[in-house]
Amino acid sequence: MADNVPEYSVTELSGAIKRTMEDAFGYVRVRGELGRVTRAGSGHCYLDLKDERAVLSSVIWKGSWSRLAVKPEQGMEVIATGRLTTFPGQSRYQLVIDQMEPAGAGALMALFEERKKRLEAEGLTASERKRSLPKMPSVIGVVTSPTGAVIRDILHRLRDRFPAHVLVWPTAVQGEACPPGVIAGIEGFNALPEGGPIPRPDVIIVARGGGSLEDLWGFNDEGVARAAAASRIPLISAVGHEPDFTLIDFTADVRAPTPTAAAEMAVPVRTELLNDLAVRGSRLAQIVTRGFERRQLAFKSAERGLGRPEALLGPSEQRFDNAALGLRRALQSRLNAAQSRYSELAGRFGPGLVRHRAELRAQQLKTLSGRLGAAPARTVEKAHARADAARLPRRALLQHVARNGEQLSVRTKTLRRLGSEKIEAAQTRLAERSRLLSSLSYMGVLERGFALVMDEGGKVVRRAGGAKDGDSVAIRFADGERAATLGKGPDTSRKAKPKSASPKAPQANLFDE
Repeated sequence: MADNVPEYSVTELSGAIKRTMEDAFGYVRVRGELGRVTRAGSGHCYLDLKDERAVLSSVIWKGSWSRLAVKPEQGMEVIATGRLTTFPGQSRYQLVIDQMEPAGAGALMALFEERKKRLEAEGLTASERKRSLPKMPSVIGVVTSPTGAVIRDILHRLRDRFPAHVLVWPTAVQGEACPPGVIAGIEGFNALPEGGPIPRPDVIIVARGGGSLEDLWGFNDEGVARAAAASRIPLISAVGHEPDFTLIDFTADVRAPTPTAAAEMAVPVRTELLNDLAVRGSRLAQIVTRGFERRQLAFKSAERGLGRPEALLGPSEQRFDNAALGLRRALQSRLNAAQSRYSELAGRFGPGLVRHRAELRAQQLKTLSGRLGAAPARTVEKAHARADAARLPRRALLQHVARNGEQLSVRTKTLRRLGSEKIEAAQTRLAERSRLLSSLSYMGVLERGFALVMDEGGKVVRRAGGAKDGDSVAIRFADGERAATLGKGPDTSRKAKPKSASPKAPQANLFDE
């Protein structure tokens, strides 16, 4: 019996089943609820059609997906039209869907209500978060189709009411490209920086003309509604006509019944503003004129009571002149006194004064050194005198002498150390002042090749006119003195000036003792 059963390969049997199923169910319409909906990276969509007792695997190829007016979502009740076939790779059958439509308007409205409730639960439709529109926007952004009648109606109404700069973000307003295009327009306007090359809109209008529920379904996309709620720029929703409601209407800041009404909401009437401005300007001019007249009368009255400006300012100007003159005299007096004091101190300061101060300091240092050397002996003598006066017992006296001897030894060491430090400091100061004396002494100048000229009385001859021809003078060099008689020198008045300036001779007062 088994030998009469034909034998098939797996591929042959799968192909026979495929042909049988496609012949029996070539083209079918199936009504059901969408379960799992998955969009693959290739663009194909895999989904399940189900009812209460069965599940039918289905697929929508990429080409058919782009033609669908309403995209499938989980939970929708739809009517799918397509071909029933098998998938031999997994031994299952599936429906290849060519067309899909909602199972009546009720299914779309149920999906609309579900999305609306989700947005309301998140607070995106609350009136507290909606922003007010600017009174006079300078830039208006419009997200719509650039070729439809909507943009022409908006531009015409803006031109009649209040001309403003309009930026159009072109996008599809129907079909699969509508939601991502509208989202890109809203987010793109918000991303424009203030003060950039492209002006940032003060208000955004999302507009589309009327249509069926399927035509307007792109504005019921949840992503579009969330983009409108997240906009930082006030947004007007103008989708469809008065009876039409879409999901973006509830999350936008303002809903307009038509695109033309949106343009009227966005801007005021220019003629009304001009009339109001004229009335306010006239009232302001009248108020300013009356205020000016009152202040002019008050100023004239005050002017009559003040008297002549010369009588008010004359005494003050005179006091100022006297004070300025006194200040000038006081400053000159202080300057003269300071110059006299400076000359007096400069004359007193010389090599003799420094030498005298150095000798005085050396004598004080010698006296201090002698006192420091005799201090330990005097201290011992005083200790013995105090011991004799106290008449202490021998043992206590010895202990007292021992303690005082220790203290005396410590203090002697300290005294010697302090004396050595004092002597070293004094020697350092003496050496510094000796160097200062050497630097100020005229002998250092004589060592450099200069000479000191003195008359017969021992006074320094500072100028050539200070001695006459034939006078005897003494010339002091670094290594001694020579006598000389003055005579008339050669005439140097016509000699050329030296090529380079030679150092000036030291001033004569440097050699005064």
